[in-house]
Amino acid sequence: MGQSILKSKLAQISAVAVGTAVAGEFKINPFDGDIFRIAMGSSAFLLFLLLMRRLPYVSTGIATGIVVLLFRTAMDATLGSGQTLLQSMTSHFSAMIYYIVFALLMNLIKSRIDSFHPLVLGGVAALIDLLSNEMELLTRLIVLDSATFRLNEWAFLMAIAVLRTYFTTGVYSSISVSQLRIIQREQTQRIEQMLGFGSGLYGEVFYLEKSIETLEKVTLSSYELYRSLKAEEYPPRHSRQVLDITQQIHEVKKDSQRILAGLVKLVEREATGDMPLSGILRFTVKSNAKYAEMLGKHISFRINLTSDYTTDSYIPLLTLLNNLTANAVEVIKGKGSISLDVYEKGDQTLFTVTDSGGGIKERDMELLFDPGFTTKFDEEGVAATGIGLSHVRDIVDLFEGEITVQPASHAGGAMFQIKVPTAKLRKEE
Repeated sequence: MGQSILKSKLAQISAVAVGTAVAGEFKINPFDGDIFRIAMGSSAFLLFLLLMRRLPYVSTGIATGIVVLLFRTAMDATLGSGQTLLQSMTSHFSAMIYYIVFALLMNLIKSRIDSFHPLVLGGVAALIDLLSNEMELLTRLIVLDSATFRLNEWAFLMAIAVLRTYFTTGVYSSISVSQLRIIQREQTQRIEQMLGFGSGLYGEVFYLEKSIETLEKVTLSSYELYRSLKAEEYPPRHSRQVLDITQQIHEVKKDSQRILAGLVKLVEREATGDMPLSGILRFTVKSNAKYAEMLGKHISFRINLTSDYTTDSYIPLLTLLNNLTANAVEVIKGKGSISLDVYEKGDQTLFTVTDSGGGIKERDMELLFDPGFTTKFDEEGVAATGIGLSHVRDIVDLFEGEITVQPASHAGGAMFQIKVPTAKLRKEE
């Protein structure tokens, strides 16, 4: 494992060194002759260091300097510069010093790069570039005994360094912003998946709790029946059979409680934090738009929000609105519209889900929230489970709220309205 990491770093350092050497051949000579050249190598090297922060800067600088020296010497030999090997290496020795010094100075600010504003980072990189250039010039003065630059030439060199480093840091910032956007999209998708999971899990927990309560009542009734049979001197096998049934129901209840305990932990883990009402509505619309698309329906969704506060009860609210909106999607035939409205009235917060479906018959209004009742059948005539609206009503009752249904104001369709005390939802600041 350690050897593979080392090989990977060596390969990356080699790539940086070769890439910088090649980029260095794209250059301009602002002064007469070949005394000093402004090349793309330094820009490429800076960009490599900014993007590949895990590399050891000092080692990378030394390796790059050596590769640049050998590469330029090889280029002179290939192109026939007329210099001996020693003269060529002496001529390019200062370039090696430039990259080593540049890497040493960048290593000093390596841990603080992310804290720099892009403009500040460009300025710091420009200063490092100038100091590295100065060391390169000093090396040339010592090795080649070349003349120093005049003041106006230094000013030009500084301007080139500033333009070059700001261009490079600009490219780096653009790449960083693109990466952040990709990460943000991935995080948003994960959050949406978690919200959908949490909403569905909350519904399952709610029903499991109700089932356990029912099992508790059945267990008590069964045990009372056992005692009655035993007291009235029925054949022992009857009372014994009832007792066995009671024990089996009790075992089922205990298993359900263990499952419930695990699910409650998951729900509590998913439900940490809070969310504004606008976020809840956006998620509801987005998830149900995908549901409508999956069913091959063309449904337009509309959100009307006049009150937007933060709530830590977003999982139950998502469960409510998702259930009502999914029902609306299912009742619409082919094409239609769904509107979600949220507003405050007095001390109540009102949520309405209005659809353009076929509406609800008057005779079905009283039975609509009863468990098992449904008006939805598939193409083969098989009825839906009918637990959705009874589930919604039970959750609304937990909030001490009220749910009503009435025909939509437009032709056809229905409007479900939920009233919940705002104090039960609004998170205290």
